[in-house]
Amino acid sequence: MKIDVYNQEGKIVGNANLPKEIFEVGFNADLVHQVLVSMNSNKRQNSAHTKNRGEVRGGGKKPWRQKGTGRARHGSSRSPIWRGGGITFGPRNEKNYVRDIPKKIRRKALFMLLSEKLKSNQLVLLDEIESKSGKTKEMFEMLKKLPCKNQNTLIALPSYDKKIVLSARNIKKTSIEETRNLNVLNLLNYKYLLLTKDSVTVLKDTFLK
Repeated sequence: MKIDVYNQEGKIVGNANLPKEIFEVGFNADLVHQVLVSMNSNKRQNSAHTKNRGEVRGGGKKPWRQKGTGRARHGSSRSPIWRGGGITFGPRNEKNYVRDIPKKIRRKALFMLLSEKLKSNQLVLLDEIESKSGKTKEMFEMLKKLPCKNQNTLIALPSYDKKIVLSARNIKKTSIEETRNLNVLNLLNYKYLLLTKDSVTVLKDTFLK
């Protein structure tokens, strides 16, 4: 599929053919949702933890004798129904939330979203991207001239470039990622995807193996 190629001045300088194996894949919402849920689960830190009645301090002595007091019988002050006692059914940090999704499914979901970006005109292709000064103003002015117009945009670089990262990190609703690290989660978080010709090459070399 052909797409217009822009320069940093926002002018169309040609067009390019994108690989159909990546940018012409039918959309399956259930498959994308499955990958999204698994990625969110794998990011979960699982730090919340409560103690049960066997872990809280104290409670070794029976609070009062079994019979004759007129009160309910109790064996420990660490019972869940006592103040300061253990917690019943509370969150435990030994629970494993990791979900394993096969590599082929993850890649297919990524290709589906890239195809949807292209169909929805939310994919912007640049001939190249560079920042001479590394200043935010330079990157801000460039994005303003492109179809994304400083909206919610993810910039996918073919490789790490310190000046570009510095120039874009303070722009609202804009993020930078290396192309080899693109995934379903960051594509869904941003409306526009900004690629360069070299980024497309990295996509092919990384995901079409």
